[in-house]
Amino acid sequence: MISLNELWFVLIAVLFVGFFFLEGFDFGVGMQSQMLPKDERQRRVMINSIGPFWDANEVWLITGAGAMFAAFPEWYATLFSGFYVPFVFALFGLILRGVAFEYRGKAQTAGWRKTWDLSILIGSFLPPFLLAIVFASFIKGLPIDGDMQMHAAFFGDIVNVYTVLAGLAVVLMCNIHGLLFTALRTFGELQERARKRARTLLLPTGVLLLAFVIMTYFQTDIFEVRGVLLWAIAALGLVAFLLAGYFSKQKRDGWAFGMTGAVLGLSVISVFVGLFPRVMVSSLGEAYNLTITNAASGQYSLKVMTIVALTMLPFVLGYQIWSYFIFHKRLSDKETLEY
Repeated sequence: MISLNELWFVLIAVLFVGFFFLEGFDFGVGMQSQMLPKDERQRRVMINSIGPFWDANEVWLITGAGAMFAAFPEWYATLFSGFYVPFVFALFGLILRGVAFEYRGKAQTAGWRKTWDLSILIGSFLPPFLLAIVFASFIKGLPIDGDMQMHAAFFGDIVNVYTVLAGLAVVLMCNIHGLLFTALRTFGELQERARKRARTLLLPTGVLLLAFVIMTYFQTDIFEVRGVLLWAIAALGLVAFLLAGYFSKQKRDGWAFGMTGAVLGLSVISVFVGLFPRVMVSSLGEAYNLTITNAASGQYSLKVMTIVALTMLPFVLGYQIWSYFIFHKRLSDKETLEY
């Protein structure tokens, strides 16, 4: 029978899978809205396509961090103190992006809009790039001592070739995911441009993902710990990635979007599968690893949290599913838009 420690590890993994699946297309649309459209009207269509969703999607990240704090306080403390700089810049990006969405349409001058458009680009790039660096660092290992304190150098331990490669791969996947969401939500020329751009990005993204898997095999121990299962996840990711290109070419936008979401979700799952039962790997020795046991709250706290989560979760999921259903129709560039 699964323990409460294991249950909350799985729940946190699910929350981050949901975040990258849902917020991933937000980030992609935000970045591509500054490069794909040929005019202001098309740019407004793209931004409006995520208007009802982007702020709700960020709740998955907040909830994931909150679940870490409550279920695994030692993990939360080590993580947020050790990665203070990346998290500050990721938070800055999320704030900048949110403000830009709200303010870009408040004045009609070109300079005003260009300023906020640049803010959307920066704010959509920084969070997925930096969060991918953090997740890659989890499995690569960091200097964590016996007091669960992380003494990592920013350049070397956190920012290195391996983690930057992970960041770039995730950013490109978010771009493809966002482009396919645009194809799913729009008509006509913008829709076709989004499909074409997504297919163009498939090859460089595939190369980066393959390079990351190869480096993961040589620079981490997760394939030794969970070899067969991780290779199965990698195979599923490859199939989903190829199917995304196939469905996009066939103009089956919903299936293509689902496949890129699956690639992002499987990537997050592979991190948590490779870590288990650890939550952070210490490069100083196995004895200093943070695990679901030594980093967890007491059993009473976990029990109370489980009851509350199981009570509230159906309402939260129901609300989000309902919002996607209500705003599911495609947007036309002939509509009057507010952003």
